[in-house]
Amino acid sequence: MSDALTRLAATIAARKGADPDTSWTAKLLSKGPEKAAEKFGEEAIEAIIEAVRGDHDRLVSEAADVLYHLLVMLAAREVTLEEVLAELTRREGTSGVAEKAGRG
Repeated sequence: MSDALTRLAATIAARKGADPDTSWTAKLLSKGPEKAAEKFGEEAIEAIIEAVRGDHDRLVSEAADVLYHLLVMLAAREVTLEEVLAELTRREGTSGVAEKAGRG
């Protein structure tokens, strides 16, 4: 799965300088990090709705939208997928309770 996410993140990075009239990603990025975050939030809510409804196929589709918009939001703030994956690796083997307590 991370290969697909890595390719998607690379595509998003490559579209940063593209024409917003020809690229949806460039259009989102041209509107700034706040708009990218808003769109991510909208997609997350749609995924939540489908999870509650129990529609498997719609949830898969919305989850894909969430991942895409998460990567766009990260790119808008110059956060790379590699940084996020490194953080997940750092947390491996750590209990969720202990990890949250460590955030203080």
